[in-house]
Amino acid sequence: MSLWRVERLGRRGDGVAIGDGGRALAALSLPGEEIEGEAQDGRISTPRIVTPSSDRVRPRCGHYRACGGCSLMHASEGFTTAWKRQVVEAALAAHGLPAPVEGVHVSPARSRRRAVLSGRRTKKGALVGFHARASDVIVDLAECHVMRPEITAALPLLRRITVAGASRSGELAMTVIHGPSGLDLAVTGGKPMEPDLFQTLAALAEEGDLARLTWQDQTGDAQSITRRPPGLPMGRAQVVPPPGGFLQATAEGEAALVGAVRDFTAGASRIIDLFSGCGTFSLPLTETASVHAVEGLAAPLAALDAGWRGAAGLDAGWRGAAGLNRVTTQIRDLARRPLLADELDPFDAIVIDPPRAGAEAQAREIATSRVRKVAFVACDPVTFSRDARILADGGLALTRLLVVDQFRWSPHVEVVADFVRT
Repeated sequence: MSLWRVERLGRRGDGVAIGDGGRALAALSLPGEEIEGEAQDGRISTPRIVTPSSDRVRPRCGHYRACGGCSLMHASEGFTTAWKRQVVEAALAAHGLPAPVEGVHVSPARSRRRAVLSGRRTKKGALVGFHARASDVIVDLAECHVMRPEITAALPLLRRITVAGASRSGELAMTVIHGPSGLDLAVTGGKPMEPDLFQTLAALAEEGDLARLTWQDQTGDAQSITRRPPGLPMGRAQVVPPPGGFLQATAEGEAALVGAVRDFTAGASRIIDLFSGCGTFSLPLTETASVHAVEGLAAPLAALDAGWRGAAGLDAGWRGAAGLNRVTTQIRDLARRPLLADELDPFDAIVIDPPRAGAEAQAREIATSRVRKVAFVACDPVTFSRDARILADGGLALTRLLVVDQFRWSPHVEVVADFVRT
């Protein structure tokens, strides 16, 4: 067995180990550790820890070594928090930018309110859980320290749904959201919704007290069984997201992001929200400003608009009983057709929350606009730093930064940044 020393963690949370054979990625290792193992294709998949780090702790989940849902549960919380901050600082430094980090917000254990699980039928029943690391094998969960307990408690029900609706060779993708109305389940990849399957799923939804069950078969046809609207609070509004729709992973993380965006856009009376989704930021901001929400998909904007109208009052003009300002919406693919600088100029502030690939084209238009405030929410420090460099070159200075960790025990990290035009 070859001896290696781990010098640091890579972006995906694997140790970068150095040995006689050069460099290799070592799973479940920490900086400073000596390990033994053989590298195959540049990876040591099952290293033996010879000299453990003082930051190594006993993983609290019995599935940890196999399950791919977590990758840093063997590290202390202090280490992971510091490491995620360093990931952000290093990404910004690579572009010559400061990292004025004001704090790191970490969501608590068992707080994930949205999870995407996999389900597969077996001869004896079904497997439901996350995939094993670098594998298509499903780890059948008996416990989870990431998801809310209400989702974990529903695992037996999800197995019964898998038995009822999965084909022998297929795999279900099951997006589960827990909110005030209960569980909202969206399943894709299942068998066609024949009458018998509909009756079975309706009975299971009733037995499991699901708020909504949406079934999309392998052809793409979808049908929902709604027992009550699965509304989620966004500001003073209640929003019913599209089935399986995106939302912030934890309520605690969302509150941290919304609080920072409110702070960074304080004083603005006209705000444009780019990549707005269902209104995570748009709807809270209507308490103090008019908001124009831009999103590439129609369904999230319809949910946002319905939530705002319900909170403001249909016949109450632009300010209803809840005291909300006007929201307008626009469907536009901002990756292909970014809003131009002169379209942005009428606004006092911009909120932007792009996908992991970032928003390079849109950042270039923001940089040449006259808008003075930008609140930038990002889920990838590398693409964020690239876009931040573009904004800085256009005269928007990065003044404040909050690191938000909604994905405990994983390498994922988010930021919300304050840019002010100098």
